[in-house]
Amino acid sequence: MCGAKSKSLIFTGLLFNCLEMIFSANTGFSMSIYDVTSRSIYLRWPKISGASSYRVTATAVDTVGHSLLAHFSDVTFKGTLTSLIPNTLYAIQAEAIDKNGIILAETQIMQSTAPDIPVIDQAYSKLSNSITVEWRAVPGATSYLLTAQDGDSFIETVVTNSPGTVTGLKPATLYRITIRSINSGGKSQPSPFRKAKTVLAAPVLSVSSPSCDSIAVRWKAVYMAAGFSVSLMRSDGLGRMLKENTTNTSLIFTNLDPGTLYTIKAYAWNINGIPGDDFTYNQRTSPNAPADVQVAFNSGALRAIVSWMPTEGALTYSVTASSGLLKLKCNTSSASCVVPSLRCGSEYYVSVTAYNDAGSSKPTDAVSLKTIPCAPVNISIEEDEPGHLLVSWSSVNFGYYYVVFVKSDDGLEVHCNTSHTQCHFQSDCGFTYFISVFAYNKAGQSPLGDVFNYTTAPCCPSDLRAVVVSSDTVQVTWAPVRGVDMYQTRAVDWSGVALCNGTATACTLSALQCNTQYNVTVYSFSEARGSNTSCASKYVATAPCSPEIKNISKEALSVVSVHWQSNNEEATYIVTARGEAGLWHCRSSGNSCTLINLPCGSAFSVSAIARSPAGQSLPSHSVPLETAPCCPNDLIVTQVTQSVTNISWSVGMGAQTYVTTLESPKGQAKCHTLQNYCLLGCITCSTNYTVSLKAISETGLTSSCTYRGYSSSACCPSGVKLYRLGNNGIRVYWRASEETRDYHTDLHGSKGNFTCTPSSGLSHCDIMEIPCGDVYTVVVSPVTDKGPKLTFCPKKIYSVTCSGSSVGMVIYRGKSNAEQRI
Repeated sequence: MCGAKSKSLIFTGLLFNCLEMIFSANTGFSMSIYDVTSRSIYLRWPKISGASSYRVTATAVDTVGHSLLAHFSDVTFKGTLTSLIPNTLYAIQAEAIDKNGIILAETQIMQSTAPDIPVIDQAYSKLSNSITVEWRAVPGATSYLLTAQDGDSFIETVVTNSPGTVTGLKPATLYRITIRSINSGGKSQPSPFRKAKTVLAAPVLSVSSPSCDSIAVRWKAVYMAAGFSVSLMRSDGLGRMLKENTTNTSLIFTNLDPGTLYTIKAYAWNINGIPGDDFTYNQRTSPNAPADVQVAFNSGALRAIVSWMPTEGALTYSVTASSGLLKLKCNTSSASCVVPSLRCGSEYYVSVTAYNDAGSSKPTDAVSLKTIPCAPVNISIEEDEPGHLLVSWSSVNFGYYYVVFVKSDDGLEVHCNTSHTQCHFQSDCGFTYFISVFAYNKAGQSPLGDVFNYTTAPCCPSDLRAVVVSSDTVQVTWAPVRGVDMYQTRAVDWSGVALCNGTATACTLSALQCNTQYNVTVYSFSEARGSNTSCASKYVATAPCSPEIKNISKEALSVVSVHWQSNNEEATYIVTARGEAGLWHCRSSGNSCTLINLPCGSAFSVSAIARSPAGQSLPSHSVPLETAPCCPNDLIVTQVTQSVTNISWSVGMGAQTYVTTLESPKGQAKCHTLQNYCLLGCITCSTNYTVSLKAISETGLTSSCTYRGYSSSACCPSGVKLYRLGNNGIRVYWRASEETRDYHTDLHGSKGNFTCTPSSGLSHCDIMEIPCGDVYTVVVSPVTDKGPKLTFCPKKIYSVTCSGSSVGMVIYRGKSNAEQRI
């Protein structure tokens, strides 16, 4: 039934809405609702031109026979319909009527009234900021509006059913409480009010644990409070509850368990004994001090490991290590803690404090901790005498004894234990010692301090040797020694000092004075320690000075004397002539010597040196020496013609030109040439000549060479003629150049060669049976003692004709061509 009725109401409402829309569309007349209560509906509409009044009818849709009619004047545009049924749907129709009662326009809407006014059964406060209200449900109400009013201020809350609570109120305040029911149509009128007062506010606690067995509770005064009730109990439920009532604003609970969590509850009551809100707070008592504190010291890391027995209720622990004004702390949640960065040579007092959210325990009794001593300072190292080192230092706090370690750079290490502040060690030259000093006590060894290095003076060079390289240079060598960064070689004489610095084990001293004795010392240096000035020296004499050749004089053909300036003591001089021909020497302790057997035609470079036990000087400047050219070994004289002679010779070493001379009482023939032969003319036949030759060098040196004499050939006869003899014979006639000379005749023809030699003293010769009809060359030559006949006598040509089979005429034809060319 309820469902069918509801559907009918919805249909009716839709129908009236459609009508309203139609009427409004036709006339422009409409109506609106601006407020609704349980029994009233408040309307408004616009003015209609010509209307003198308005009629409004409200008809309950679901209630038969219940309707309401109201009239309003033309000056009224608002109206209220009252005495309606709560929670009822009405169809409201408005009509605009003119003065004749004609309806000018009309409109209709659907509107439900609000639910009925609720009735409050009771209102009470359980919390200081709220009041709870109870009422009977109102039909048709979908929610309720609760209102709490305090003077001019009010607070509203919408709830769906009873009971409902208004929150956000002030403690201990009297409020007027009303309630209105609500549906889709609107809100009912407020119900009759009820007065209700909020309870007291809870005291706001400030709780602390001033000691490990007490809790102090404080709070501010609460408005309208006559007294307070405070209770305390272990949060784990163990033990009994403690409760105190007081009019004060603080309490202290004592004899509690340390480090235990307690729950505190407090509330205030008013003069009627009504309790207000309560306040609950959990508070832990502060912990007891830890027990059995142990301190272990780590000397290597300079830190302390502190441990203890855990204490009840402690959340964290703090370890404090105090030394004078210095405090080191370590916080942890475990039962041990490491205190780092301790100082050496200090005494610390270590205590432990336990903490939780309530506070801290009392510190434990301090435990004394003495750290390792600090590394000794003011370390000094002295070499009080060669081979002995003294190491000293300043004493340090808590240092019971000391150990000094001395390690040399070759890896050997020694040490010294002492309760004093110095130690003695043996040392060697040229070593670097690394020295560290440690202090000791029961806690252990001090940290490593500065490591000092001490370098002893370098060793003096050994196996010193000096070699004279030249008259102004000495090479000094020695064996290397330890600890040396540099060597200095000093050569001292009367005039000054020569220095040589270097890192090698050899040094060449140059620019020294020749023929001088030097005191040579090699000093060793190191950057760390300086020079070792105790090194031994050695005397070294330089080589003699170089002699200076002043003159070279020729004593003979292959002998020269060399003279020099002598400026050395106890020196022997050696002169050397050096050339392509070889080396020639002479020596002397004076200022000259003689070179003998020098080859001719040679060039030499002559130099001198001086020798002494100290060494040999540099050679002197070379002086050139040239010997005269050599005479040719072979000389040949050949007579070319009666008056021309050819002289040839072998080459003379060193000679550039030659002058040859043939000389006799009758005259002289001379030739100057670059060649090794020469033609000499104007030679007289049958004459003895002296043969000489001069060999001349490029520089003009001359060697005069004499050879055995030369005799020119016998003179050729003159006036040679041919005469015919009887039959086939021919006579050759000539005029003899010398009466005692014998001659020889030659006839050469194509039909034969013929000779004849006359008797001594004759000037003709006969040749018998010579063929006629031939041309003959006729030569008459003197016969020489050497045998060969002369070939350069004149040759004449004759024709011998035939007369029958006998010799006819003999005709002279002239001289031969070869003779004419000569």
